Amino acid sequence: MEASLALGLSVSAWPLLQQLQQAGQADRVGLTPLAAAALKNPPSNLLVAPAAELLTSQWLSGGPTIVIGALGAVTRLIAPLLSDKQNDPAVVVMDARGQQIVPLIGGHAAGAEQLAHALAASMGGQVVLTGDAASQQRLALDSFGEAWGWVRGGTSKDWHELMLFQASGQPLNIFQQTGTDVWRNSDAGKGFGVAAANEQELALAIGPRSVGAPCRWHPATLWIGIGCERLSSFELIERAVDHALESAGLAKEAVAGISSIEAKGDEPALLHLCERRNWPLRLFGGPALADVAVPTPSEVVKAEMGTASVAEASALLASGEDAQLLQAKRIFHAEGNEKGAVTVAIAEAIHPLAPKKGELHLIGSGPGSLQLLTADAREALSRCILWVGYGLYLDLLEPLRRCDQVRLDGQLTRERDRCWQALDLARQGARVALISSGDSGIYGMAGLALQLWMDLPETERPQFQVHPGLSALQLAAARAGAPLMHDFCTISLSDRLTPWEVIERRIEAAAAGDFVVAFYNPRSRERDWQLAKAMEILLCARPMTTPVVMARQLGRSDEQVSLHNLGNLRPEDVDMLTVLVIGNSSSRVQDGRMVTPRGYPGAALS
Repeated sequence: MEASLALGLSVSAWPLLQQLQQAGQADRVGLTPLAAAALKNPPSNLLVAPAAELLTSQWLSGGPTIVIGALGAVTRLIAPLLSDKQNDPAVVVMDARGQQIVPLIGGHAAGAEQLAHALAASMGGQVVLTGDAASQQRLALDSFGEAWGWVRGGTSKDWHELMLFQASGQPLNIFQQTGTDVWRNSDAGKGFGVAAANEQELALAIGPRSVGAPCRWHPATLWIGIGCERLSSFELIERAVDHALESAGLAKEAVAGISSIEAKGDEPALLHLCERRNWPLRLFGGPALADVAVPTPSEVVKAEMGTASVAEASALLASGEDAQLLQAKRIFHAEGNEKGAVTVAIAEAIHPLAPKKGELHLIGSGPGSLQLLTADAREALSRCILWVGYGLYLDLLEPLRRCDQVRLDGQLTRERDRCWQALDLARQGARVALISSGDSGIYGMAGLALQLWMDLPETERPQFQVHPGLSALQLAAARAGAPLMHDFCTISLSDRLTPWEVIERRIEAAAAGDFVVAFYNPRSRERDWQLAKAMEILLCARPMTTPVVMARQLGRSDEQVSLHNLGNLRPEDVDMLTVLVIGNSSSRVQDGRMVTPRGYPGAALS
């Protein structure tokens, strides 16, 4: 992605420019000479030039621009640069306080609306949308596929006419052949009918075909199998691939990658084609290819390569289970200055594969209240088109979900299924949020998701990022006072994934080390004895008067926080919605607050 620029038109923009750069929203920041002159100590990396000059340079680079200033001034500055909505870069305008955020140019095609939502989540501002799709809560048909990892096909004129037809309010049917259809579960996606493949005057199709509808979204489902003579020329291979796609009515935008036999792993022209088209190359051994049933095997190829098929067999193997051969092998011979011979076949996979476009964001939603959701998590949620999580956690975040975003609810004990579902959709190219309560990296989904991610081949791994959240432990401590001021540990009392013998040893070690201890998952209807046993172990090393924080339903409307001691704590009052914080030998309660002194000089408690 091209570098982003944040430009201030007056000196009042300087504080917000600094915030944008610190938050990672702007790669570079700039001011006009007059505005920069008002700064006492301008940094050396600040771009200082007339606004028109900075905007023109950024415009030509194609990168997004955030301008802090008046809409009228920005409009006049960019007016000479405008060409058309498909090629103009994103321009977002903000006021100096970052409260009003307007995607001025490139709202759909260049991603200005998405950038505006990200800025609002990060800065706490409000996006001002005046476009018809946004104001009417409709799906932006000309841009929505990008968040799912699809590539757009069709002319600008065709898309413009489709958007006008959608704005007229007439019913619109969409034919979808490949790619996930969960987009229809979004509030904005529910109003579209399901079109048949033979429907007349089909306006929009989702699939690999380059014909049949003027406007198309292409999930990456096509694998092109290639066999070639040694040192065949690049021009020949490129021509063969393009001709095979065109003659089959298939779009190059729908190609997931190239496949061949391992012996072609060093073929220069083949490697050059993959690099130039940004297509991955999958290679298979001769024995694996020989096991694939193909329509046109060749004894000549078998005698030379050890398999009767390279192009067809590798295309089918790369496409995976239940693949369909859309184009049987075709042989192309050299013409003009070309050299060699090339065989091409095309197969279609059931599921797309576009990991370079996909993103998996592990998000901690905090203990419950949206006020406790971090700005980083808000920004990631805004970016993701798909939210996957346990229904209760998704309900808490529901006020933040846009009409184009989809939620997939999972069951509480099916963590692995949720992780794989989210990871698989990210492999297909979608931007996915996998949501846990609290902090995703503390008893959340981050560890399991990362393990599954690491099990994938490197070429199939989507972007993976963990976004920290506020843990229930932290909120419980804040509500009670300052009980975590010295060394502490957390222990889950659930033996569903960890043997009780291991948990017991950890409690004994925490007791011996005089740690403040936080118990997660302390008690449930099926596990009604572990907490009493844990208290018994701790009482062997610390007095019955040891203070305990019992915090239940933290961050929610029925939050309850109370102070007890280890001797009078009643296990039957505790459930899975409770977090316990048990003090160490120096912890104490005074004036309704719990504190664990750290031993600062002059701060001893009397």
